[in-house]
Amino acid sequence: MAALVFEAAQAISMEGKKDAKQKVKWLKHYSSAQSILIVGDGDFSFALALATAFGSGENLVATSLDSYGAMVLKHYQAVSNVIELKRLGATVLHDVNATTMKLHTSLKMKQFDRIVFNFPHAGFNGPETQLHVINSHKELVRIFFRSASELLSPDGEVHVSHKTGHPYDRWDIEQLASEYSLVMSEKVPFDKRDYPGYNQKRGDGRKCNRSFPLRNGCTFKFCVEHTEAEDASALVSLVAALAKCTH
Repeated sequence: MAALVFEAAQAISMEGKKDAKQKVKWLKHYSSAQSILIVGDGDFSFALALATAFGSGENLVATSLDSYGAMVLKHYQAVSNVIELKRLGATVLHDVNATTMKLHTSLKMKQFDRIVFNFPHAGFNGPETQLHVINSHKELVRIFFRSASELLSPDGEVHVSHKTGHPYDRWDIEQLASEYSLVMSEKVPFDKRDYPGYNQKRGDGRKCNRSFPLRNGCTFKFCVEHTEAEDASALVSLVAALAKCTH
């Protein structure tokens, strides 16, 4: 059923949006046509990589946990990145907590096609192998999924980029997402070279402006789990729309 929905959507796109598609620009998994929320973008370099590739930040909302003042002290390149993002039309928000973002005044009435959280981290409270540290990371990701699920468009995706292997596999990201009816649709290697200018930052402590190794990083893509009844209803609507496009 899901395959039929996808095929019908493709047909509508081919019939009614050929001109628009020619203008859409892509960078890896993301396009200028998508409304994108970027969470925890320390120095805003990931958002800027997208906006630069698209030639516009009109559909981008870039956020960081830090206040503007804290960002300036932590990340040397952040100010110029923010200035350029705003010049390109992006929305830049500070003091946005990934666990409560659904309540933020600038976000709570919106829905996004893509919600992106690269390498979530709950802070440096001991070696990454210790159980209490793993549990703190898991709790951050769990509540992020809860908040993201309420800001996601019906056909949208939540992307979490994350290291794999020991001890990171113990975060059980797929299980955490499933608690909020999000299922993994794809898992692909993360290569920062796909995002020119992106600089992953530690974000906390004395080394906050330093990068960290991205060995075995992957992007986990999650979408809302639909029931068969929902898929059937969506198919009826899509076929009706297709019929209108062909007349």
